[in-house]
Amino acid sequence: MCVAPDPGKVRLRVASRAVLGVGLAVAAAELAGLSLTASITAGLAALLALFTVGDPTVRRQAVTTALLPLAGFPVLALATALHGLPLLRDTAWLLVVFAGVYARRWGPRGHALGIFAFMQFFVTQFLHAVPQQLPELYAAVLLALGAAGAVRFVLWCVERRVPPPAAPAPLPGTGLARPTTRQAFQATVACAVALAAGQLISPDRWYWAVGTAWWIFVNTASRGETLVRGFRRVVGTVTGIAAGLLIALPLGGAAAPTALLVAVCVFGIFYTAPLSYSWMMFFVTVMAGLLYGLLGVLHPGLLLLRFQETAVGALGAAVGVALLPVTTHAATNAWIQRAVGSVHACTTAAARRLAGDPAADPAPHAAELDLLLGRARLSLAPLVHPLSPLRARKARARRVLALLDDCARETRGLAAVAADPDASHDARLVAAAWRVEAAVHALVPPLDAARPGTATAAAPPALPPHHPGAEAALGHLHGLERALVDLAAPLRTSPRAPLVPAA
Repeated sequence: MCVAPDPGKVRLRVASRAVLGVGLAVAAAELAGLSLTASITAGLAALLALFTVGDPTVRRQAVTTALLPLAGFPVLALATALHGLPLLRDTAWLLVVFAGVYARRWGPRGHALGIFAFMQFFVTQFLHAVPQQLPELYAAVLLALGAAGAVRFVLWCVERRVPPPAAPAPLPGTGLARPTTRQAFQATVACAVALAAGQLISPDRWYWAVGTAWWIFVNTASRGETLVRGFRRVVGTVTGIAAGLLIALPLGGAAAPTALLVAVCVFGIFYTAPLSYSWMMFFVTVMAGLLYGLLGVLHPGLLLLRFQETAVGALGAAVGVALLPVTTHAATNAWIQRAVGSVHACTTAAARRLAGDPAADPAPHAAELDLLLGRARLSLAPLVHPLSPLRARKARARRVLALLDDCARETRGLAAVAADPDASHDARLVAAAWRVEAAVHALVPPLDAARPGTATAAAPPALPPHHPGAEAALGHLHGLERALVDLAAPLRTSPRAPLVPAA
């Protein structure tokens, strides 16, 4: 967490901006004379707006932020209206769960709107809000989104300086095979189990179990990913509860130190989220304890109950993921094939650029490869987890990750060489590019030649050999060829067989 690379200090800037945005939202609610409940609602709404909106352009982020009330306000009204009708309330929340997950098929905007809608129902349960409070809750959310938008898009637009990379498209599928449809059913079943079990443990704090089950399904695509995420959530919650006993409990809800520590937690949530789900949950749990202290209901038994509800929610997620499961092996192979395809696209574009084609640009393909590798790492996480008992599969997964990292390093180097206007090549470059293409086709089916940037480079006229740019490009191509050939061993043999190095 402390030594992980942070290019351009993007994580630091985003986390600092989040503290400013949430603080401004709470200050606006307080200055407007709203209640403590409304001020907490404002802070949580600003946090969600800054955390969940992840469209690829600033303009689209602003539109999504403006649309959040359209998703959140009806849910907020429904949740408060059904507060005293448990059966209808529970049914309505499960429908919100299904719709919120199903909405992910519409990309980052659907993802953000679905999360915001779900969390408005959750916040209503957390604060025990009733219909009489609805006007000030609406006002609090609007103030919060205005404050978050002003900080994000006017005062400190990190994304304008460092544009966020587009997220990889989800794995293809139709009907129940479509990931969003499958996950909508899984998450609904998981939340139903968590809701029922959570209410058996506590009729007042059962919503923590539902929240746990919901968040475990966010950004996961396979059975293994979901189970690992559940384990990490429990670990983060346990450590957060221990910290809450030492930090939040002694404060007794004192306003100034609590506000300061909540700001620290907000920073921690945003700074650690890309790196560690357990650390993120640690800060979420400590922040929840601090908020309970502000509300005057914090005691050791409540923190213990928080752990019990989290465990029940994780169990519900395990039950849900057993419905229509996507195996870790299937998801992993799909992401690896897409990563290898991106290597091929970058190699071909670089070869064309070095051959003198100014329209060919390998840089976007190199950036896409980094994103696909991140998704492949997430998919492989269950296999390389320290508690995984599958030694052969763990060794295979580690080998695949190491070779994919080699591919990424060589691809980035090749793209950098191609970007040099003085770089040239000789006839050996085309032969090396052909060998890389052959290695790619040995791992995955031939790519669609109509896809931009994936057509095979035509043989260019031979230029003087031993140019520095050509030598560097050849070195990267040879490195790519070796890594792709070595990938054949872990990818072609049975996942349960011992790993035998390639000849």
